[in-house]
Amino acid sequence: MSGDVIVGDRIRGRAELLDRAARLASAMAAAGVGAGDAVALLLRNDFAVLEANLAVRRLDAYGVPINWHWHPTEIGYVLRDATPRLLIGHADLLDGLGAHIPEGLRVIAVGGSGEQPDYDDWIAAHEPHEGHGNGLGSSMVYTSGTTGKPKAVRRLPATGEESAQRARVLAVIHDTAPGNVALVTGPLYHLFSQAILMATFAAGGTVVVMERFDPEDCLRLIEQHHVTHGALVPTLFVRLLRLPEEVKGRYDLSTLRHVVHSGAPCAPEVKRAMLNWWGPVLYETYGSTETGVVTKISPREWLARPGSVGRPVLTGEVRIRGEDGQWTEAGRTGDVYLRIHGTPDFTFHGDPEKRAAVEYDGLITCGDMGWLDEEGYLFLCDRRADMVLSGGVNIYPAEVEAALLEHPAVSDCAVFGVPDSEYGEVLVAYLQSDEALIPDEVTAFLRGRIAGYKIPRHLVVGASLPREETGKILKRRLRESFLAGEARETGAY
Repeated sequence: MSGDVIVGDRIRGRAELLDRAARLASAMAAAGVGAGDAVALLLRNDFAVLEANLAVRRLDAYGVPINWHWHPTEIGYVLRDATPRLLIGHADLLDGLGAHIPEGLRVIAVGGSGEQPDYDDWIAAHEPHEGHGNGLGSSMVYTSGTTGKPKAVRRLPATGEESAQRARVLAVIHDTAPGNVALVTGPLYHLFSQAILMATFAAGGTVVVMERFDPEDCLRLIEQHHVTHGALVPTLFVRLLRLPEEVKGRYDLSTLRHVVHSGAPCAPEVKRAMLNWWGPVLYETYGSTETGVVTKISPREWLARPGSVGRPVLTGEVRIRGEDGQWTEAGRTGDVYLRIHGTPDFTFHGDPEKRAAVEYDGLITCGDMGWLDEEGYLFLCDRRADMVLSGGVNIYPAEVEAALLEHPAVSDCAVFGVPDSEYGEVLVAYLQSDEALIPDEVTAFLRGRIAGYKIPRHLVVGASLPREETGKILKRRLRESFLAGEARETGAY
């Protein structure tokens, strides 16, 4: 089983996957894909994701993973902006695009029988590619467009040492080793999930890929395949914790050793509950599409410093830049700047000015704010874009959200600012709850935990909150709904 990849009830061995990837590289080359070219990937969790990523690296090309949950117009924007030589996608996803596929773009369908060439037939018609690439290929990833169009983070061509350093960082982050059995729980168009797939396969481990996440199925797969490693976003922890106690106790999870979580903040009480259930196996990481993962914290370290996302690994560096534009000392809040030195650099595709704007003194900001303690552990406050200025005072919604999540009837929440004629901005809180919440009781609950000026002026209760697959709440959608007056129909206070 070592080195296999398992998707549902299908298994492909390492030798077969490498052979298919080499044949796919030949097919791509015959279609005109060369060094520096882009190949768009509109793929669900399947073997094709791994094969395509291995193939583009042989050609020093770029894989462009596309979030297939996006609207066809958003996908069409990516296909025009990235100017790929080739689009590989699952047939049903391609069928929904229609005229959004640029004219002249060659399309290969996985599992289809329509007008496009079939992926498996296309691979079988070519001999394995003999080259292995020069380490120049990588990825071009479009991050979710929270303020307009998605932006593309494109890795620059890497030297051999930069590629080796990137591999060393991934090995540390995911604790990779030949005997590992890793479970992929999230969509492979996201680098968080893709990283553990690629790193585990490269190290000779076995990878079990969930086609879609189901909490009990996750437990079943851990027991069935003796899973040792994994990667989850915090929203999946919440879904797991909601399982009935008899279901939780039904499965043997004793093989778990190292489970990474990242992608969104994790409420402290959620993490403690998971640690009490799964044991000391949860390792939190922090970084971004631009920087890659930079910090990591072990269960033991986190219990001593709850709320921290860790210290830099290997050649990583984290510094805090204050409002005066200078680096601050420990304990002061400011913009987080970070980097893993010696790994491949990046640019924003078609926007070098934006790339220059996020760098200072050799480090990169992702828009987060936070502070460092005396030992160099990083604590995050919030996104700068989410910070609210109310009555001349800075308020970090993440702090208010953490207080709300301590309420036993609040299962999820989102806090953001909206314009106000008197204070400039005031806070709105969307609460997910299965119970009827009384506004005065929620306010009284908060008064015992945060300052009065941080208490939301408006509360909205709903059955669920919109989230990306990575677990991030779509606050823009909630803000637009509130400002349009739609929220009052769902119980605004």
